[in-house]
Amino acid sequence: MLSIREALIYTGVMGGVIFFCRVCPFLFFRGKEGISGNEETPLFTAFLRFVETVVPPVAMTVLAFNALSSPLKEDLRQGIPVFLAAAFTVLVHLWKRNALFSIFGGTFVYMILSRIVIL
Repeated sequence: MLSIREALIYTGVMGGVIFFCRVCPFLFFRGKEGISGNEETPLFTAFLRFVETVVPPVAMTVLAFNALSSPLKEDLRQGIPVFLAAAFTVLVHLWKRNALFSIFGGTFVYMILSRIVIL
């Protein structure tokens, strides 16, 4: 078992690592200049455009498959709230075209269904 001192040290180190990971993109990509401080190169600009258009949908797809794979591997009955919330999220997104609204709405539906549905 950890002492309080060790737990505080580990918590501080991990907090520093997480903070550094969150700050890194702002340090490297701040301003209109490239990383080196010179004018942006066409390759650098093309890379940033590629990252900002491709990474968000890929990350959300990975998260969606991760959320839906667990109920498929285990008991399908326990996955009913997950599948209904995912369907709700898709429908709301197709209707409103607002990512935040559909994500929060799907999360809300999942939380309600997971508490109400007695399995």
